[in-house]
Amino acid sequence: METFRTLMGAAGLAVALAAAGPAVAEYPEKPVTYIIPFGPGGESDITARMQQEFWPKHANDEEVVIQYKPGGGGSQAWSQLNSMASDGYTIMGANVPHTILQPMIADSGYQTDDVNVVHYFHYTPDAVVVPKDSEFQTLQDLIDHAKENPGAVTFAGSGSNSANHLMQQQLDKLAGITTTYVPFKGTGAAVQAIMGNQTTAGATYSTVGVNYPETRVLAVAAEERLPSLPDVPTFQELGLDWVGGAYRGVAVPAGVSEDIKQQVSDIVSDINADPAFRQKMEDGGFVLTAIDLEKMPAFLEEQKAKYRGIAEEMGLVEPQTAGSE
Repeated sequence: METFRTLMGAAGLAVALAAAGPAVAEYPEKPVTYIIPFGPGGESDITARMQQEFWPKHANDEEVVIQYKPGGGGSQAWSQLNSMASDGYTIMGANVPHTILQPMIADSGYQTDDVNVVHYFHYTPDAVVVPKDSEFQTLQDLIDHAKENPGAVTFAGSGSNSANHLMQQQLDKLAGITTTYVPFKGTGAAVQAIMGNQTTAGATYSTVGVNYPETRVLAVAAEERLPSLPDVPTFQELGLDWVGGAYRGVAVPAGVSEDIKQQVSDIVSDINADPAFRQKMEDGGFVLTAIDLEKMPAFLEEQKAKYRGIAEEMGLVEPQTAGSE
């Protein structure tokens, strides 16, 4: 009799589970492809590689596989994002202000809202960087040379209409100089150009000075001096009112379910909270951020308004009229 009751109970449970529908699989169940929209060696790649080490610990022991799709300062990859599989097993690096400025200023093949970002996990301030043996010891030295030689000073940077490009434009405006910006397919390629003296300097990021001893940082566009570069002045200290840089995060193709979006965002959050990961990022000069899926709409609206104003002020776009988008 006990055996009969046990069997009937098990049968009833099976019927109840079947009625409830199939079990929802825990994400991820297989490796995830992580596409970097730049070449190897830049900040997007470096930080993705740091995440890669910690991904299995926070994602059911599954790996993340990094691939590269450089071109157009990231626009080539971002314009293809929504044609990729929407099962949650393809994710892509995303950058602000790149994804705001590019479609605002030119036909980039995508719109800002097409890039479905689920988490911005770190920030890197802008910096002016020169080779370690450069004749320019200070930013003022470089500015003086640019004033005497209009257009002759060249800056290597990652992509067009990017954080790097914007900094070069702002420096020209604030210092009253004319310099030339040379875009490369990612920070790694730009750094090689700086160290190889292919350009006068780099309009790049503070992390370059931390991670490449062959370079020297003349100024950083941060609110205050960075712990990783305590001897480097800020632009504001030097009388140039500019604070800027790049946020980097993770996006998914359109059509990915809200549940999977949340899980990807949660994995990135969990990695960010890992003490060992935090230490690696801070040692590399990166500033961790916690802009997750819930905070994303407000963050993007704020950033779009900020960079629209900067682009209008610099004459890169026409001012918006009342009622225009």
